[in-house]
Amino acid sequence: MQEFVDAFLDYLTVERGLAENTRVAYRTDLAQFVSFLRRRGVNRLSEIQRQHILDFLFDQRQNRGLEPRSLSRQLSALRMFFRFLTREKLVPVDVTQTLQSPKLWRTLPRTLTYEEVDRLLAAPRCRTKLGLRDRAMLEFMYATGLRVSELAGLQLSDVNFEAGFLRTVGKGNKERIVPIGRPAIEWTRRYLEQARPRLAGQGTAPQLFLSVRGTALSRKTIWHHIKKYARAAGITKNITPHTLRHSFGTHLLENGGDLRVIQEMLGHADISTTQIYTHVDQSRLKDTHYRFHPRSGRRR
Repeated sequence: MQEFVDAFLDYLTVERGLAENTRVAYRTDLAQFVSFLRRRGVNRLSEIQRQHILDFLFDQRQNRGLEPRSLSRQLSALRMFFRFLTREKLVPVDVTQTLQSPKLWRTLPRTLTYEEVDRLLAAPRCRTKLGLRDRAMLEFMYATGLRVSELAGLQLSDVNFEAGFLRTVGKGNKERIVPIGRPAIEWTRRYLEQARPRLAGQGTAPQLFLSVRGTALSRKTIWHHIKKYARAAGITKNITPHTLRHSFGTHLLENGGDLRVIQEMLGHADISTTQIYTHVDQSRLKDTHYRFHPRSGRRR
């Protein structure tokens, strides 16, 4: 069955110009699906039924704890795969055709409180070159809402410290300008003066944040560091680099930020993606009603 997965991925790469990151994600998703089928004793394409897809997604949610966003990506990969198989007449029917998207199960994005952000940012030991780099990196991520891939690829020439802006190219090869807050600028300048030259050595890597070998930090390494500092800060939530991005968007909106401006800063193609940040907890709703509504029952 793996040969059909390989043929499908080659088709997407050649015919659809699939990005490498998406190709890797689809390969992983389909490999997990094939492994799931083998455990069920399904070894031929013709044996796959609609129920197998549903059972696979249920297994991913229950046993691996995947969120609706990840399940939606997996279903998207499966839909495209079966569309390819049907077009090539390798299966008679597309068994994914009537499946509903797990986006219907969407939960609110996981975010940090302001106090948790403060603890996370303070976790690195800034007396060391790596600690100073990581403090600057965390400040930068929370201040700009960059995706982890955008942060890993960010170059020195992309940042204008005097003007307080950076330039990045996100999904769909779309360029955007993002402002940087003063604390992030100050910590990054300290890193550039005290730590980055020691990390770079004789190398000439153009990326802003460097590894101990003087090369660009990988997305996996950044993810590992965030997990480490979350534990050090006593944060029990299962956070990822995207949690800082979600926190950036949510905290901007909570403090009066315009949704369209936040959309532009995050690089969302559709405003509906940004609207997930419009959630407000019930205590804030009740407090606002109590303080400002004339018939709330509050004494004046």
